[in-house]
Formats: sequence, structure tokens, C-alpha cells
Amino acid sequence: MRLLGTLTPDLREQLGKGLFARVAGPDGPRNRARIHGTPGPRWFGPERPIRTVHGDASMFIGGLSALLFQSLHPLAMAAVAAHSGYRGDPWGRLQRTSTFLAMTTYGTAEDAQEACDRVRAVHERVRGTTVEGEPYHAADPHLLGWVHVAETDSFLRAHQRYGAHPLSEDACDGYVADTARVAAALGVVDPPTDRAELTRRLNAYRSELRATTQSRAAARFLLLEPPVPLAVRLPYGVLAANAVSLLPSWAARELRLPRLPVVDEVCVRPLGGLITSVVRWAMAPSRPAPPPPAE
Repeated sequence: MRLLGTLTPDLREQLGKGLFARVAGPDGPRNRARIHGTPGPRWFGPERPIRTVHGDASMFIGGLSALLFQSLHPLAMAAVAAHSGYRGDPWGRLQRTSTFLAMTTYGTAEDAQEACDRVRAVHERVRGTTVEGEPYHAADPHLLGWVHVAETDSFLRAHQRYGAHPLSEDACDGYVADTARVAAALGVVDPPTDRAELTRRLNAYRSELRATTQSRAAARFLLLEPPVPLAVRLPYGVLAANAVSLLPSWAARELRLPRLPVVDEVCVRPLGGLITSVVRWAMAPSRPAPPPPAE
């Protein structure tokens, strides 16, 4: 962190703007102004754990890890491969996801509900059949449940390992409860509301999870063929290695992703903490002021 303090404010601003543009897209400034500047009640107050987790740079690692983890459900992966366009427009998909997370976490209750309604409408149209002939429907509550618990677990794991302010045990339960509010609005039936139940739900899906040709291809794309400039391949590689390190061991084995415990401990995790600190430092000036009080 002392090294960061020696860098110029101009460099900090340049890095922050570049990261924000990539993650939020061309509509980022307008969306940010609406999310944080529109008065009205919110689903989550300033004290809620979901704001702490989703506002931290650890989400860069948690998001990558979540995509890898979610891909292990063959039906979810088939839907993503056929309908998401993640290869043709990976940045667009990231930007839509980040806007949704920001809207539901920080936006007004009305805007958060509208964001969930739009996602539900898209899910309703996503139907198909896997290469093995098994039908899928993105609006299936059971499938939505898997996507939710995999994402929640990944975000929380990343925050507890790389976050600036790891949560207490009670706050971890609070985060799971907060995400359940969003999950229910998306159509998940009875989402978990504490960490113990989250673990039970993850274990309940275990027999359905396996790597497929599509999930391994997605992992190769995310880890080895990322659509990023050469100049940022090294820091991206550090984030990707930490996303793999964050996975449960069995999940990494399923995806045929190498993990060496000693290398993880001595090299991967410390570098992950460093890159996360740099991202946090760079984006801090772009953070908006707290939302106005609810009416």
C-alpha cells in the first residue's frame, strides 16, 4: 500500500476510469447517477452487508469464480452457451450483470424490482435442449436456485479472503439473507437466509454437478483466452488464478484446472490480495456518494 501512495493522482484517476468504463459500459455514468441519485426507499440500507460485499474490489475475483462454479450444472451451462453470447459480447454481458447488481444493491426499490422483472422476462424465453437431449428452461426455480447459491457462495468467499473489511459471522448470515431478497424477486423459491443453509443447499446440488465439454470450453475462454488487451493480461491472469483458487477443490478437479496448495499459499493468494488492493485503490475516487435518505 505504501507503493500505491507514491503513484500520481492522474494515474489513479486514469486507471479508475478505465476499469469503470470496462465494467459499467458506455451507459455507466448515467446508470450510476440514477442508481445513487434517485431519492426513494431502497431494499438495503447503508448498514447492510450486501453493500459492503458488492462494493468491494474482491468482486472481480468472486465474479470470475462464480462463472466457473455455475458452469458445473449442465443445464445452466447449456443455457449460457446457447443464449448468453458470452463469447461474442463478453464485455456487454459483464456490463449488464454489473448494472443489475448495482441496481438491486443500491438503487431504489422500484428500480430494483424493475431490474428483476426484466431478467425474469428474459429467463422465461430461454429454453432449449442440451447435447444429451435434456430440456432446460432458465426460469426453472430449481435451476435459478443453483445459479443463486453458487453466486452467493463465490461472492462471499472472495470477500472473506480478499475484501478490505471481512464480515463477522453474523454479517455473513446477513449477506446471505440480503441476497435472498433479490433471489426471491428473480423467482428462486425459498432461497437460503444464512450461511449454514447456503452450505446445505450447495451440497444438495452436488449430485447434479459435473463438467461438460461446454463448461470446460467456457473455463478455457475465461482463463486462457480472455478478451483483454495484452497490457493487462498479467493482472487478469492473477485474478483468474485466484478465482480458481477460490473454487472448492472438487470443482477445480472437475474442470481440470490445476491447483497446487503450496503455490496457492505462497504465490497465488498474496498476488491476488495485491491486485485487489490496486483495483480498490484505483476505483476509490469513482465511488459515488452515499444515496440520499429514503422518502
